Amino acid sequence: MKSMGVGPFKDQTYSLTKKLLPWTIYAIFPLAIFRLYFYPLQLPQSSTDQLPNTSSITVTITSSSSSPTHISSSKEQERADDTPCDYTIGKWVHDKSGPLYNGTTCGAIKDGQNCINHGRPDLDYLHWRWKPKQCDLQRFEPNTFLQLIRNKHIAFVGDSMARNQLESLLCMLATASLPNLVYKDSEENKFRRWHFPSHNANLSVYWSPFLVKGIEKSQQGPNYNKLYLDHVDERWASELDHIDMIVFSVGHWFLHPAVYFEGDSVLGCHYCPGLNHTEIGFYDVLRKSLRTTLKTITERRGSKSNGNGIDVIVTTFSPSHFEGDWDKAGACPKKKPYSEGEKQLEGMDAEMRKSQVEEVEAAKENAKQFAGCRVEALDVTKLSLMRPDGHPGPYMHPFPFANGVAERVQNDCVHWCLPGPIDTWNEILLQVLKKWEGPSRRGE
Repeated sequence: MKSMGVGPFKDQTYSLTKKLLPWTIYAIFPLAIFRLYFYPLQLPQSSTDQLPNTSSITVTITSSSSSPTHISSSKEQERADDTPCDYTIGKWVHDKSGPLYNGTTCGAIKDGQNCINHGRPDLDYLHWRWKPKQCDLQRFEPNTFLQLIRNKHIAFVGDSMARNQLESLLCMLATASLPNLVYKDSEENKFRRWHFPSHNANLSVYWSPFLVKGIEKSQQGPNYNKLYLDHVDERWASELDHIDMIVFSVGHWFLHPAVYFEGDSVLGCHYCPGLNHTEIGFYDVLRKSLRTTLKTITERRGSKSNGNGIDVIVTTFSPSHFEGDWDKAGACPKKKPYSEGEKQLEGMDAEMRKSQVEEVEAAKENAKQFAGCRVEALDVTKLSLMRPDGHPGPYMHPFPFANGVAERVQNDCVHWCLPGPIDTWNEILLQVLKKWEGPSRRGE
């Protein structure tokens, strides 16, 4: 049976749809453009900028209290403060503001790193700031740092790079509060402690270039170091119960000739001609030293019973910039940073960093079974690699060219001028402390 009235109604509907469809498309198209412009699709990021062989290490970058910005709502503020930042990837950008201190305002600078007082004429190296790719690294806030270490003891342990970083931190903190030198040994100031009475905070430096037990080469003894890879150096480890945060920095001393022991047995050696030992290099030895060190700390201080935890930072390898052999008039004459992509992280620098970062990641997993033990890598290898201009060079000595240009001038292309690029390490260290300030130790 034929249905009544359906045919004409269908024709009318089709005609109306045919007329309205173009106008509907015209209306939707600009709305779609508006949506894509203001809310773009989140596409997967390329991994080409990531440093090799590790997951990116991130900290939370917060707004500086010294330069407030307008936030329209508390939710926007929370979103800004929780933005993760991989500070290992970035570039050096010119900055007119310059450092917080200079060679005359800080008395903690080791003579060989006081480039300004030693007559370095080019000062452009003081006017660069590290710009991470994903965020802004805020200028160092000495009052904030001091507040975060109130009533605490912070120890820098390692070789001369640990001392270099500590002296940088002391100089920046001294712009807000002057410390007192309360202890120094008679052994070339290798063990020192400063006290900030304003915050009852202590900063110490412990000389321990291998972190594990070692006997350094000497003129009276053998011309190689001895390392005992299964025992930590008790010169610093014996004071672990009195340390709240420990910052390790080692690497360059592992390049020296050495014989390695595990227990009473010789494991091998590095560059030991004339000795009947197997050459095993130093990369695995660095790993073993860090592994022993981090394992010992978590076992001694990561106890669920006392809840007295410890924070551990491992500053990654800091590359040198000798052009030529260091002991054959090698120099670091460059006057500005490498630009992005100009210098690649490779070879020994990359391997040293890889060993350290991977051991830190393993220690993080191990620390999960203990209460109150936190471990982090302060990954400064790439940003330091890009600063060939930041070393003392010939100005490790006062006015090296006062009597004309000598045929051969010793250069320091390992340590960093103070002030200089190493100040950035402590800017990032402050961000790690800020990140750790939020959650409590228990249950992390």
